[in-house]
Amino acid sequence: MEDILRPIYQERASNDNTLGILIMERNEEVSPETDNFDSILLVIVEDLAENWLVKHYEHEQKSAALHIIDRKLLEEWIDTSSYRRAIEWIIDGRVIYDRNLYVKNLKESLNAFPEDKRKLRLTIEFSKLTRSYSEAKNLHGTGDNLDAYSRLLRSLHYLGRIAIIERGGYYPEVMVWSQVKRIDPEVYKLYEELIRSTEETEKRVALMLIAIEFSINSRLDSCAEHLMELLSTREEPWGGFGEIKTLPEVEPYTYNLVSLIEYLVGKDKISVVLEKTKGNQIYHRKYQVKK
Repeated sequence: MEDILRPIYQERASNDNTLGILIMERNEEVSPETDNFDSILLVIVEDLAENWLVKHYEHEQKSAALHIIDRKLLEEWIDTSSYRRAIEWIIDGRVIYDRNLYVKNLKESLNAFPEDKRKLRLTIEFSKLTRSYSEAKNLHGTGDNLDAYSRLLRSLHYLGRIAIIERGGYYPEVMVWSQVKRIDPEVYKLYEELIRSTEETEKRVALMLIAIEFSINSRLDSCAEHLMELLSTREEPWGGFGEIKTLPEVEPYTYNLVSLIEYLVGKDKISVVLEKTKGNQIYHRKYQVKK
């Protein structure tokens, strides 16, 4: 298939704003890594007008997808896990064009996984975990155990991704559980217990809520470090949730920020400082890291 695609990527390589081109080819009949296309062609471009262009091709029953991605958008995907499959294409893809070693350096940075980016990714996944776990707990309390089971399965997925980042120092990709099985057998065992247990759903959910809460609490300090360090930069209380939400540093997990802050309040890591308003007996909530 590469021979068929060569005129396409050679044209892209001739453009001055093209930084690199990678190809990833299908190895299995079912290939989620390539979206079940026979080939993925990834073209990284500086200052692309539309940020992300996708084109599909077919030749003699062979299919290919061309992804042309702006460099800034790609690096945002890497930092925030917005599109994990692209990370896999970079890690496992074969380089067929590299301007000024951009792709080589990008691959090396992914393998190194710098500490500042690791902190951010841990907090992103942890914010998702606390929200999903809280939803599961509330659903269990109302007797909606099938929905609670669904949320717990999602919670375990986030926990698995955290385990990969913590234990392996790797970027968690699409095939999470094959990574977790090698890196953190304890978390993998929780996953197996939930999906393979013969207990009634209600009991399975109840037991798993306890197990996941223990795992969350044991990771609280390390996984919330990105937010806690940010809030610790100020001695006085922050001017409410609205002010914290506008901080550019929390933008990658802003949609789960409420659940994360409330969880940290519940665990006595963040204090709520009440400030009087003009309303009778109504107070404005401000937040401060507990000393």
